[in-house]
Amino acid sequence: MLLKKEGFPEENELVLCTVTAIHYHSVFVNLDEYGKSGMIHISEVSPGRIRNIRDFVKEGKKVVCKVLRIHRDKGHIDLSLRRVNEGQKKEKVNEIKQEQLAEKIVEFVAKQRKEDTKKLYESLAKKIFEKYDSLFPAFEDVSAGKASLEQLGIDPEISKQLSEVISQRIKPSEIEIGGELKLESYEPDGIEIIKSAVKKAGKKAEIMYKGAGVYTVRVKSLEYKEAEKNLKHFIDTITDFMESRKSKAEFAREEK
Repeated sequence: MLLKKEGFPEENELVLCTVTAIHYHSVFVNLDEYGKSGMIHISEVSPGRIRNIRDFVKEGKKVVCKVLRIHRDKGHIDLSLRRVNEGQKKEKVNEIKQEQLAEKIVEFVAKQRKEDTKKLYESLAKKIFEKYDSLFPAFEDVSAGKASLEQLGIDPEISKQLSEVISQRIKPSEIEIGGELKLESYEPDGIEIIKSAVKKAGKKAEIMYKGAGVYTVRVKSLEYKEAEKNLKHFIDTITDFMESRKSKAEFAREEK
């Protein structure tokens, strides 16, 4: 990776590391993003008793760790492997993959321009990192039309070349919100009322039947406000229709 963060990480921060050495009671690693070394005590490698530490780690292996303590005066960083759950690990690995994609885009443009990749990266980082922590979030905003590289201070010609490649390789991430919708009707034509309510709400949301009058509702959009607006319209339309037919609609928002 070309990304190198300055200083020390924060306590509780998740960091990608490469195992460099394994001792009887400890594991030494390199923090890839910071260019610093850290240590994992055997008690922080895995829950429970460990008979052989090499059953869990190997030299050269990439691991996601949590920063426990930082001894700035000595330059020591204490890490934990066992305190990182699968969800956190997946999220961090995905973050790294996204940044590597951004770096590949810089490398591609550097070759087009017959320039040194590292020099181009450093010139971009100098401007972009004034507003962003890394390249990918900036490139993602460019792809979604939320930001302009030229406005961030990047040379117009380079901005144009990068933006063209970004639009091809990075697709804006969608926001997804929703919940559970319960529809009840004790009218003689209750089934038809429910069918009509769902149909009347339109296509701004996905609705799937779960059973016992309960539906899963999902709304996707590139903008959170737009997703909220569409979800509200969908639920309000169904609720108003159901109430006008002496029936009931209850929506429970999914918490994330």
